[in-house]
Amino acid sequence: MDFGFDARTEELRADLLDLMDTHVHPAEPVFHEQLAQLDDRWAWDSTPVLGELRTEARRRGLWNLFLPGEHAGVEGAGLTNLQYAALAEITGRSLHLAPAALNCAAPDTGNMEVLHMFGTPEQKERWLTPLLAGEIRSAFAMTEPDVASSDATNIQLSIVRDGDEYVLNGRKWWITGAMNPGCEIFIVMGKTDPSAERHRQQSMVLVPRDTPGLEVVRPMHVFGYDDHEHGGHAELSFTDVRVPVANLIGEEGGGFGVAQARLGPGRIHHCMRSIGVAERAIELMCARAESRVAFGRPLAQQGVVRDWIAESRVRLEQLRLLVLKTAWLMDTVGNRGAHTEIQAIKIATPATVLDILDKAIQVHGAGGLSQDFDLANAYAGLRTLRFADGPDEVHKNALAKAELARQAARRQA
Repeated sequence: MDFGFDARTEELRADLLDLMDTHVHPAEPVFHEQLAQLDDRWAWDSTPVLGELRTEARRRGLWNLFLPGEHAGVEGAGLTNLQYAALAEITGRSLHLAPAALNCAAPDTGNMEVLHMFGTPEQKERWLTPLLAGEIRSAFAMTEPDVASSDATNIQLSIVRDGDEYVLNGRKWWITGAMNPGCEIFIVMGKTDPSAERHRQQSMVLVPRDTPGLEVVRPMHVFGYDDHEHGGHAELSFTDVRVPVANLIGEEGGGFGVAQARLGPGRIHHCMRSIGVAERAIELMCARAESRVAFGRPLAQQGVVRDWIAESRVRLEQLRLLVLKTAWLMDTVGNRGAHTEIQAIKIATPATVLDILDKAIQVHGAGGLSQDFDLANAYAGLRTLRFADGPDEVHKNALAKAELARQAARRQA
């Protein structure tokens, strides 16, 4: 059993850590200043400092790192999931800036994977190429306000064929990145055949932002944050939206399968980056504990604070090992073979990281609730992971069913 990174990963880690220390972290206050000066605050990717970071990341070959090796012929590092895990964790230390600087930010990453796996040559040329170049943004429109979207077969937005066009009608919400004016394309999931078998009713189509009938209704807030640093989350309305049949992704009735193929890698990428969020929270917690004095001695000498620091380190190391194991399984037996572990990290990651963030906030006192340390913002963002890509309860139910079946088979044997 080898717990070390291979030579290429170590080389990329060293280069990325240097980029973070010399460029990304110093750029964080500049990014916030430039963002506040924008006429359109949702256009976060138009800040000059982000453009400079992207140029530097691309120069170093730290670009599209999320693309696995099987994505031959596209611009990227061609890494395995295990190799990328170590790098995604580092980008999580500056979650609002580093992933975007490397063109590894959600939801664009998952959308690029969908287009590469299922897109036609024309769709790839029109949309994948500029996404890989970081020239445009995209969004993935699945969740709806009127149904329990934790069961994707509930999706109600209608996609009806009319000659050489599809006509879309319905509503979506919590569509990440949709407030950004640079978001030029939406991958939209809806129902093409309500009478088909339950998992064959759905399809996905590409809808350009400027299509008549597509309206961005409003931004959605997360615990009071509008999340404009990531392009926001939006409610969308589709009223007789017409797109060519050529905009279908894959085949009619294949939308559920496309969604599952997209969400698997997306789940582990979220978990990888979240470890970086927790690492930075522990750093901030330790620095604060050593610099603040209460009741005659530094917080770092208070037993309860030491307990929080120790517990945070232990739980984070446990989580990291589980995430790395999952990445290794995805590389060796495929996403389907790693399904149980993907569910496990999706359950474990938000709970662990939120607990660490909560302890870091507590050590910071009232300052931890403020905008000065980014801990409250991080907490709000991480809380969304208990819903994103499927709520905890769905994953726990599926994981328990698999465990019950495994144990029953073991007893029979």
